[in-house]
Amino acid sequence: MNWDDLRIFLMLARAGSVAEAARRLEIDPTTVARRLARLSGDLQSTLFEASGKGIALTEHGRKLLHYAEGAEQALVDARTELTGEQTVFAGTIRVSVAEGFAAWVISHNLAEFHRLHPAIRIELVATNGFLNPSKREADLAIMLSRPTAGPLKVRKLVDYQLGVYAGRDYIAAAGPIASVDDLRRHPLIGYIPDFIYADELRYLDEIGPGLEPVLTSSSINVQHSLIASGAGVGILPCFMGEQNARLERVLADRVAIHRSFWLVVHRDMRKLARVDAFIGWLDDVARRIAPLTGEDASPVR
Repeated sequence: MNWDDLRIFLMLARAGSVAEAARRLEIDPTTVARRLARLSGDLQSTLFEASGKGIALTEHGRKLLHYAEGAEQALVDARTELTGEQTVFAGTIRVSVAEGFAAWVISHNLAEFHRLHPAIRIELVATNGFLNPSKREADLAIMLSRPTAGPLKVRKLVDYQLGVYAGRDYIAAAGPIASVDDLRRHPLIGYIPDFIYADELRYLDEIGPGLEPVLTSSSINVQHSLIASGAGVGILPCFMGEQNARLERVLADRVAIHRSFWLVVHRDMRKLARVDAFIGWLDDVARRIAPLTGEDASPVR
C-alpha cells in the first residue's frame, strides 16, 4: 500500500468530492481519481460510493479511514519527537477563520505576529464554512459555534456584538430609522439563505418576524461594501462597522445581537510551540479589540 495514495484517500474522505480534494491538495482531479483507483485495486475493495452531496465512504472505506487516521497520527507524533518541532518557533500554521474576523481583525494585526516570529508561516483560510481541526484539515480554527466532538481543545476566544448599520449618506437621504418596523421600508442586505453555513449567521429572525434581505451575498465583506455604498441597511459585526467612518449604527438601543468566536485546535497540535505562540498572540488581539466588539473581550481560559 502506497502512503501517498493513503494521504489522498484521507483528503478525499474529508473533502467529500474529487474536485475539492484536488483543490486542497493542489493536484489534478484525474490524479486523485487515478490514485484512488490504484488504492482500491491494491485492497480489492470499493472505498467510496456516490451520494446526494458527492461521494461517501463505503463500509470498507470507513474501516480504512480508521487505520489511515491512526497512521497519520503516528507520523505526526514521530515528526514532533524526532525533529524537536514541539519546542521550535518555526513552521506553518493553517488557520480556518470566518471571513470578517480574518479581514478586519487578524489581517490588521498579523504583521505584528510576523515581526515577533518571522520563522512561522501563517495560512489564513477564510472561506464559507470551516476546515475541521479534528480531521487535520487545519491546525487551528476560529469558529462561530463550539464543537462538541473530536480530539479537540476548545475554549471561547471572544464575545462580540452585531448591529444594524447604514451609510451616513444613505440615512441623510432616506431619513432616520427609529424602530424595527422602519426597517421594512428599506432594502435589507444579508446572506444568501442557501449559502448560510452556520445558524449563528441567521440574524434577521432575531430582529423582527418576516424581515428578508433583498440584496444578498455569501460574503460579509461584500455586504459591508453594499451597506457603505448606500445600497441599503444590513447587519454587521461591530468590529467591522465601527471601523468605517462612512457607516452609522442605527437602533443601537433596540438591536444588539450577541455571538462568540471559539478557538478550536487539535489536542496534539496544541502542544507545539508555534501554535502556542499564535494562540497567545490571538488572546492579546482579542483583548485589544474590546471597543470594537461591544463586549468584554477578555478571553475565557
